Amino acid sequence: MSTDAAHTAGALPMRRRGATAPAPAIARQGTGHNARKMTEALQRVHGDIDTISINGVLVATRDGLVLCGITRDIEDDGVAAMAAAAAGLASQFTSQARVGTPRAVFFEGESGQVGVFGVDDDTLLVVLGERDTTMGMFNVRAKQALSLLQEALAA
Repeated sequence: MSTDAAHTAGALPMRRRGATAPAPAIARQGTGHNARKMTEALQRVHGDIDTISINGVLVATRDGLVLCGITRDIEDDGVAAMAAAAAGLASQFTSQARVGTPRAVFFEGESGQVGVFGVDDDTLLVVLGERDTTMGMFNVRAKQALSLLQEALAA
């Protein structure tokens, strides 16, 4: 059964390993001291991020402005704005449901996943997942990316 046939039959997707040549990652940096600090931290941890599971990371303000990012084939400004909206909605939703402060917001699409995490009170990390990564593996790798970024910022 091919991967596409398994996907449409409801089977869990499997990670593909191989020599696929993805589009090169594009690094983007905003302006200001905080953007420079985040860019330096993101560049330090980029080599430690599992690029089989994760194909992009973006750091944005909670107002939806891009601070920095290493992404492929997405509109960073739009993703940053939607991440801020998703984080705000998550805060309202978890408050209304009385389950505490949100830790993350996850979206799973047919072509991959997106996770939005609070780095600190003012900053969000957006992690973009590959198509053939399971949601569980994405969750683990995205949280590792968040921890690496937080450690780099603390150093």
